[in-house]
Order: sequence, then C-alpha cells, then structure tokens
Amino acid sequence: MSEAQGAPFSGSILVVGGGISGLTTALEAAEVGYEVFIVEKNPYLGGRVAQLKQYFPKLCPPTCGLEINFRRIKDNPRIKFFTLADVEKVDGSPGNYNVSIKLNPRYVNENCTCCGACADACQTEISNEFNFGMDKTKGAFLPHEMAFPNRYVISSKIMGTEDAQRCKEACPYDAVDLEMQAKTMDLNVGAIVWATGWEPYDASKIDNLGFGQYPNIVTNMMLERLAAPNGPTKGQILRPSDNQAPKSVAFVQCAGSRDENHLPYCSYICCMASLKHATYIREQYPDAKVYIFYIDMRAPGYRYERFYEKVKADENVVFIKGKVAAVEDGGNGQVTLVAEDAVSGEKLHQTVDMAVLATGMQPTAVNAKLPAADLNYTEDGFIINDLDKGGMFATGCANRPADVMMSNQNATGIALKAIQTMMKR
Repeated sequence: MSEAQGAPFSGSILVVGGGISGLTTALEAAEVGYEVFIVEKNPYLGGRVAQLKQYFPKLCPPTCGLEINFRRIKDNPRIKFFTLADVEKVDGSPGNYNVSIKLNPRYVNENCTCCGACADACQTEISNEFNFGMDKTKGAFLPHEMAFPNRYVISSKIMGTEDAQRCKEACPYDAVDLEMQAKTMDLNVGAIVWATGWEPYDASKIDNLGFGQYPNIVTNMMLERLAAPNGPTKGQILRPSDNQAPKSVAFVQCAGSRDENHLPYCSYICCMASLKHATYIREQYPDAKVYIFYIDMRAPGYRYERFYEKVKADENVVFIKGKVAAVEDGGNGQVTLVAEDAVSGEKLHQTVDMAVLATGMQPTAVNAKLPAADLNYTEDGFIINDLDKGGMFATGCANRPADVMMSNQNATGIALKAIQTMMKR
C-alpha cells in the first residue's frame, strides 16, 4: 500500500507513532472495521524494534514480527500512513478532534524501486542515526534494509548542493523530486492514540561512567546495533577503538536509572537486555569473560526467570551485586570499573576490553511535549491515561517502560478503548 495522499472522513482513529505499539493498535482497530491513520516522524515504520538484533520473549529478529505487520498494513485498505510526519496541533474533544499534521519532504516519490543509483551517485556522507552515529551513510539513503515503505530518502543536508543534482540525474525512474515542499494537512478523527515510544537516556550526562570519554564504552542500544546483521559491523561485536574482538566485557546495570540525579525509576527491560547481550557475546566469543554489575537483577515472569538462570549457569558470566561508582581509563584501550561488592564489602577494580552501559528508557514526550493540551504526564514524562474521559490514550512506552510483549498487549487494550470512544459518539 502506498502512503496516504487524501484527507480522511470524520470518525477515524489517529495513531501517533509507527513503532510496534502503534502498529498493533492500528491493526487491531482496522481489522474490526475502523479507519485508522498512522503518523510517524521517521521515514519508516517499525520504531525501536527495527533496530534490534533479537527481542523477547522468543528472541526473534525484527523481521519476524514487523514483516507480518507490514503485510497486514499493505492488505488493509482501512489503514493509511504518513511517514516523515509530525502532529503540530490538536483541538477538539473525545469523538471530534481536529488535528494538523506537517508532512516533511522525502525528496523521493513513489516511483522509487530501491535500485540505489542515487546513493551511488551521492558523494556526501552523513552520520547514520539508525546506528547511533557509529558509522556513516550517504546523503541519499535507505534507512535500513527492511525499511517500510521501501523507498530511499534524500537528506535535507544535501539539498541545494551538487550532490542533490547528481542524485536526481542518476535516477532512471524519475523518482528524485528536489522540488518537494513541506505540506500541512488536517484530519478529523474521533480518537487519538499516542504511541510515541521511547528514546535511550543520554549516557553522556552520567559523568562518572565515562561515556564519550573512552571509545570502548558503549550503550546497550549501541551494542544491539553492533550485534545486528545489518549493523555498522555486520553483526560482529567489535571494540570501537580498534575493531578488535573483545576478550572481556562488563555491563553496568541501572546506568542512570533508579538515580534521583537522572532517571528515578526502573526501566523494566534493562536487566533482560543485558542478559540477552551476554548471550550475543558468548555465542561469538566462546572464551570471552562477561561481568554484570547490578543493584537488583529483575527478570519479570517465569520465562524471563528461566532465561536468567540459563545465563547465570554460564561459568564465563560473572554476576557482581554492586553499583559501579566510576569507569576509568584502564590503559591500552581498556577501561576499569570501580565498584563495591555489596555482598563481601570488598572494593573492586575490574579491567575489561569493553564496557556496556545499560541506560534506561525515557518517553519521547519528556524532551518534546506533545501538541495536545488535554494530556497529563508523570514527573518523568510518561502520559497518564484517563480511561473514563476517553478520546486520547497513550500506549506502549509512551505510557510506561515496557518490553515488546507487554507493549503489544497494552496496545490491543488501548485499541479497544479508542473504539469505545468511537461507539459513544
């Protein structure tokens, strides 16, 4: 299905955010007969799940869930979606919202066949945001291999340059349109679901943990991209400083989380993510040592508890109950973690080839308040649902920290709440 061009009729449901929560909400509502519009700020659907190597509970690759959902979207005429789009204003009340949406130019139209000629012609390289800046991409790029819609993007950073003209001239399908302009469109909808997702906490704000000071300190999401087959190293977990295989890796749990100076809450998924990352490392490097420094190890549910026990049984994975006080230069590209063992009381200095900070998740809305006056937030930026009032709801990590499974369950329930609003009209 192509991206929507026209304006909708009144009585539709708007889903803001095209990650796994937004996709689930949209599909659940559309497949019982409701018209749904998805607005996504990125040039592709799939959100954070698209950046993962594997996700719980079955350790599936993102293609496992996303491809099925993309097929369902293609096959469902009740769903229209807009990428590179932002909600600018929301007016109205439950059952009757007027929403102003800005459509930003992609500079590539629907003629695109993903041949890659524009990227081949482009000489400018820009930071690859999909890989958290760990590599470069061309100024004309496909966001990632399974991007949906499967269409290139011309970066606004090369507009007005000779490179942009090269891209246009190289395209054999007349798909590059350098005259595209931003447009505004208005939707009238009966309910709005905010599935605006999460972003990793900025590890550079945690001064004592060395991120940004030493190249071989990465975040959990950066490690996820390093392990992913379509990541900057094609799935090889390598030290950023020299592209060498690490012989030892340490994980710093609650990096900024459960800390009144940063994120006062538990982000729910960080412990399980680090356990998963430990398996990535052990599978690639059978002799590598892994150290996990933690405050409390949280494995929410029987399935996760079994996974924890499996990792714990690995003699090359060492669990240390103790909060890391500092990460320092260990010489020769190594880093040294300073911590106190909460069990023995002993002060530890553990030197490793690479350290991973298990940073927490922040709701996207904490740094960019949403353009709707009726929304209420927690002190940490999560949207509080008023289920009695109805009309507007938050799902997934816009509402609270959650993993993929919990996000899907929550999204299904919120789809029903949006439908109930429609039925009260």
